[in-house]
Amino acid sequence: MPKTTAEKIATKREQIQQLQNEEKQLIQKQKEQDRKDRTKRLCQRHGLLEKFMPDLATITDEQFETFIRKGINTSYGQKILAEIVGDTGASTAQQTAKTAAQTATTPTTKPQQTATPSNAALSAKADGGATVEG
Repeated sequence: MPKTTAEKIATKREQIQQLQNEEKQLIQKQKEQDRKDRTKRLCQRHGLLEKFMPDLATITDEQFETFIRKGINTSYGQKILAEIVGDTGASTAQQTAKTAAQTATTPTTKPQQTATPSNAALSAKADGGATVEG
């Protein structure tokens, strides 16, 4: 048992240091677990893609990126994702689909966009996208 105030202070400082080290270890452990969870999720989802589309295994990374941009990342794909997630993003996806439809019918006129950056980004991505049926 520490008797003097200086000894008590030293004991408390050691305890603080131990707790700080324990916190750092827990943070590292959490980051490692997050990385493992993400890796597992990515592998499972890509495996599912290759299960339904076996030809994906034979294309390059650049071709895969093009496939995602043009085949999936369209206004239709965004609408489906919003419906699945059940997010309020469904109205955003519908607005994006309407904007894409306007662009397809009147290519010389730029569609009016709202100030929301996500709408502008989705619209820009949808301009070069292919129609996905499903």
